[in-house]
Amino acid sequence: MKLLTTIVYFGLLLTTNLMAQGGPPPPANPLQPPVDPIGNVSSFDKIMLGKALYWDEQLSSTKTVACASCHIMSNGGTDPRANATNPSAINPGFDKLFLTNDDIVGSPGVVDSCKNGEYRFNQIYGYNQQVTGRKAPSVINAGYASNLFWDGRALEQLIDPISNEIILTSGAALESQILGPPTSSIEMAHTGRSWKDVIRSVEAASPLALSSDSSIEMQGWIGTQNYFQLFQLVFGESAITASKIAMAIACYERSLFSNQSPFDANLQGDPGAMSNQQRRGLGVFRREMCGGCHTGALLSDNNFHNIGVTPNAEDEGRFAVTGVNADRGRYKTPPLRNLANRGSFMHNGAFTTIEEVVDFYDRGGDFNNPNLDPRMVPLNLNQNDKSDLVVFLRDALTDTRVTNETGPFASPLLFSESNRVPVINGSGIAGTDEKEPKIIAIEPPLLGNSSFTIAIENAKANSESFLVVNTQDPGLEGLPNEEESVYFLSKPLLDEHASVSVSLPNQDKHIGTSLFARWYIEDSQAENGYAVSPLLEFTLFKPSYGSTGQLFNADFEERTSHCE
Repeated sequence: MKLLTTIVYFGLLLTTNLMAQGGPPPPANPLQPPVDPIGNVSSFDKIMLGKALYWDEQLSSTKTVACASCHIMSNGGTDPRANATNPSAINPGFDKLFLTNDDIVGSPGVVDSCKNGEYRFNQIYGYNQQVTGRKAPSVINAGYASNLFWDGRALEQLIDPISNEIILTSGAALESQILGPPTSSIEMAHTGRSWKDVIRSVEAASPLALSSDSSIEMQGWIGTQNYFQLFQLVFGESAITASKIAMAIACYERSLFSNQSPFDANLQGDPGAMSNQQRRGLGVFRREMCGGCHTGALLSDNNFHNIGVTPNAEDEGRFAVTGVNADRGRYKTPPLRNLANRGSFMHNGAFTTIEEVVDFYDRGGDFNNPNLDPRMVPLNLNQNDKSDLVVFLRDALTDTRVTNETGPFASPLLFSESNRVPVINGSGIAGTDEKEPKIIAIEPPLLGNSSFTIAIENAKANSESFLVVNTQDPGLEGLPNEEESVYFLSKPLLDEHASVSVSLPNQDKHIGTSLFARWYIEDSQAENGYAVSPLLEFTLFKPSYGSTGQLFNADFEERTSHCE
């Protein structure tokens, strides 16, 4: 039988059959900008609107998660939180048990909540943020794919989720993908959230209100405009729709193409752009047929393969989309650019270093699934081969603009990265069974926030609880006086947990006001008759630019509706 060998020409990574062609392949074309779909042509203003929306945590129900939360540029377009050492990024996997072999390193999303903002106590995560069942792939260079997500379920048509009208007929995988997370009750949404709810959130928001640090260019572009005015500027009409949100964000994401690495300079004819060790690593990459899947200048065939990362039973992969049995456990080939910036790898975040990834391929994968890609066989690399391959993958494919967040990768500061996040300090007073109540608050104390949630866990069940907010520490000396408190709420506890969603004031006189809160739980076994939570501190703020589309007439009061 004629031996077929998949090779990648020096520095070009084109999959071809050298023996069949009888010579080296023609030079690969350097990576060009992604092509806009017909009907959604990019422009400066549309990219800027998409960037504002992409980085705006107000698109989520809790105002704590943006598209960018899981796709940070300096982390190679992936989630820096998604690391096996971060307990907040662990999904218990197929068996629903933590600290077992099938745990997944994913992205923290939203706390399980209902429409009015109150939290639901989740049997897996409690009042902590839920975690996605797969690692977030890179947004960088995602504009070249004809389908997206690890299983490829985001297809080329943009179908408006409200009208069901086909808005874009082809080339719109990015637009299609963007419609998913804002209504996912794990990633960005309260239970039952619709795109009508998402639109209302955008209509009420001041653009990038939660960011304390964005570029002068972005601040100047937004100015004093609200989202209605920005949509008018970009689309010629002020109506905000799901499709327009998706099209704007997609245009921004298409601008995030990375093509200025040493590998790219080599593609463009600079033989000195790559070091000798990087070239040796490329030789290993070529020899071991890595380019069979990570092919072309993009370093991905945009196809699906089972490489034995997990048993098929743990995650159906592509099968969930196609129903084809051969697609069980197959996942989309990710491009390899900017690997050095990432903190975890594979669809389940199983590996934390490039060295671990190389070792995985060297041993031919970890699970001999029935449909394992036939190229997944032990490679028997020596240590020099491994070291050279790691250097190629780590250094030759890194675009310093991504690392330094410059050029198109320049990034605003998320609320979750800022000093505006509520802070919990010190300790409280334990009660029965030595339980100290745990206070929880992660949402932005933005003036006019109509749903600022403060929760309590680890409290004594069947007792009366009191949430007290004041301009100074309410203290540990028993229950404070209601008349002297800014906010005082009595709430019976049927279980060991509860949450309260309150509206924050929107008057400018409250800007910069620092508030302090504690929960007090009636408990005869506690000092002074009350178990007390640690201290919560937060400072009210308003955006420094932009304006709201629809102001809430909020005051510091409890929401009247409750979770059903």
